[in-house]
Formats: sequence, structure tokens, C-alpha cells
Amino acid sequence: MNPAKRLEIFTRFRAANPHPTTELEYTTPFELLIAVLLSAQSTDVGVNKATRRLYPVANTPQQILDLGIDELKSYIATIGLYNTKAKNVMATCQILVEQHGGEVPRQREALEALPGVGRKTANVVLNTAFGEPTMAVDTHIFRVSNRTKIAPGKNVDEVEMKLLKFVPKEFLQDAHHWLILHGRYTCVARRPKCWNCIINDLCEFRDKTPTPDGIIAPGVIESAPLPAA
Repeated sequence: MNPAKRLEIFTRFRAANPHPTTELEYTTPFELLIAVLLSAQSTDVGVNKATRRLYPVANTPQQILDLGIDELKSYIATIGLYNTKAKNVMATCQILVEQHGGEVPRQREALEALPGVGRKTANVVLNTAFGEPTMAVDTHIFRVSNRTKIAPGKNVDEVEMKLLKFVPKEFLQDAHHWLILHGRYTCVARRPKCWNCIINDLCEFRDKTPTPDGIIAPGVIESAPLPAA
């Protein structure tokens, strides 16, 4: 894919959604960090349901430590892998209190040193909470990058490096969110909704899904002839 196509792709994403953000609900960097920790192999909807109950009761490292692990589990038991996640959250809170004054660090190395926090989680926090132009490559971004040929790669690290290299700088801050949302709602895994895609003509995916019977693609509406008077 050439630079002109990438520029147009992200220009369209921005026009359609000028201020994208995560679908996880949070008000502080700590709330975001915990939500991202809980979201591994879980949906944002499911995490939000749990944190809506948890955060009014405990939304700082010390408050969660004061809850204790059993009480924490009662709030997040609806989330997959909640036992392991509860242990990681408690251990992370302990480190934040003891080493960072209860605050979420802004350095990648310090974030990745927290239990359960890998490169992807660190990138989400750095991008969404602190405004860094990072690229957290999840399954959606990996799929969209390879399928469209925006930044094809054999693994998430390769895709991340290519996105950082190929995405025009003016779009880097928001590109992570646009690509996730595109993969979540349009460029879905099994049957991408190519007929409803704002970058259909720019995408280099060869096996585009045809428009289902009974559905008029958005572009067709504008070019349909007017009925006779």
C-alpha cells in the first residue's frame, strides 16, 4: 500500500470520527489501567459492567488493597479469568503504593514491570491516559492491518513497528482507536462488512464480502437515478 492511500484512509477515519477514544469507561489513569488489565480475553462491555460497581467503592490503589482480594473478586467475578486478574490487580496496587506514591507511572518500563501488564496494555495507558502516540496492537488491529495491507506483519510486534512507521504522524495519536473500532464493527473477523466500509475502495483485501441481498450499500444510494416525474 502506498503512502497516498494510507493518508486518505486516515483522513476518512478522522472525518467520520474526529475524537475517538476507548470504549472502556474510566475517569483516571488508574481506572484505565485496571480496566485494561481486566479486559484481557474479555469484552469492554463486560469490564464496564464490573467497574461500574467497583469504582464507586474503590478506585485508587490503596482503596483496592483495603478491599482485600476476596472482596475484589466479588466485584469482578463476571469477568473471565477473574481469579488470576484479581491477583494481578492486587499485586499491581501494592507496587503502585510502595514504589510510585499511588500514581500510575508514565514510563513504559515501569508500566511493564507491573504484574499482568504487557506491551499492549502499557501502550493503551500511554496513549489513552497520557497522550503518547503509541500503537497497542490487539487482535482487531492485527487483522485490519494485515487484511487491508495498511501495515502487514507476521506478528503483533512487526505490525506495531510498521504502523508507527507508515501511519502519517498527524494521525498517530488516534490511529489506535480508529483501527480497533474499524475491526470491531466493520472489518470483523469472519465476514467483514465491506459494503458498509468507508475505505472499501482503498482497502487491498482481495476477497471483499459482496453486498448481501436486500441491502443497499451507502455509495449506491447517492448514485441511484431519480424516479420519473
